Amino acid sequence: MRKLYVLLLAAVLLTLGGQVPAQAAENGEWAVYPAASRLGSRPYFYLSADPGTTVTDQVTVSNKTGAPLTFRIYGADAYNTERDGGFAVRTQQEKQTGPGAWITPRRTRITVPARSSVTVPYTLTVPADAEPGDHPGAVVALDERIAAAGGGVAVGVRRAVAARVYLRVTGPTVPALAVEDVTLAQDRPLIPGAGPSSALVSYTLHNRGNVTLHPRVALRAEGLFGRTLLDRDLARIPAELLPRQKIRLTERWTGSPQLDWGEVTLTATAKDVRESARVSFLALPWLAAATVLTGGAAALWALWLRRRRAPRT
Repeated sequence: MRKLYVLLLAAVLLTLGGQVPAQAAENGEWAVYPAASRLGSRPYFYLSADPGTTVTDQVTVSNKTGAPLTFRIYGADAYNTERDGGFAVRTQQEKQTGPGAWITPRRTRITVPARSSVTVPYTLTVPADAEPGDHPGAVVALDERIAAAGGGVAVGVRRAVAARVYLRVTGPTVPALAVEDVTLAQDRPLIPGAGPSSALVSYTLHNRGNVTLHPRVALRAEGLFGRTLLDRDLARIPAELLPRQKIRLTERWTGSPQLDWGEVTLTATAKDVRESARVSFLALPWLAAATVLTGGAAALWALWLRRRRAPRT
């Protein structure tokens, strides 16, 4: 059976809830980072350019193994993953519309000797009609080797490490954030008090502007008469939400009420922006709900029978 080859981009994802780590991207075998400047080493590329101009910089690939390694060097656009909102970059086969299309390395294939480094100059040419704001991307070093995935699966893996590029195209910046499609799914015991209850709050966090945001989200729940049931800051939030990206997130509310009527509010904040969205809920134990529905149906049936049997005048 022919192997299926896939590309695994390593060391370019962020875990949720933390700050962006200020260190070179690496996977233990090789590292990719901006070449040192007079200001000292840089963890990422922080660039600013006008539309229609070209920026020149250099990327360094460091081989930490005892054997030579050969890499493909290319530019890539960045995005937030659907799974957890982490920072990721597109593969070489995917369509590039931002920095991935604008970055041109002087060498697209390099061999780095054992325990050595190679620096590759590149240019980044911003189109004259480029939109102002942030355009995140990366310079990627893709290992040419194809490794077995293991576990008895016929899959080959090609690994890559990327140095992030945070490019800002000059012009008006518009921060905008939205909380969309808030839903609440309840998990309650059949009999009130017979077991724990919980609810799953789902929502979409959408960066509608043209700058990268570092969002914070607060979850608040109120019951009847405005009683506060829950009020906390959420931890499982992406460290950065890239422009025009949206992610679907969930939060488990353990100990949600088994009998109550209220509202859940999600409030997202970032620099100069604050947006909220709400969803109402009715917490009613399944047994009580079934009793109410059965009783209501029986009452309607009895009323219908009484009207049917009533003498007509």
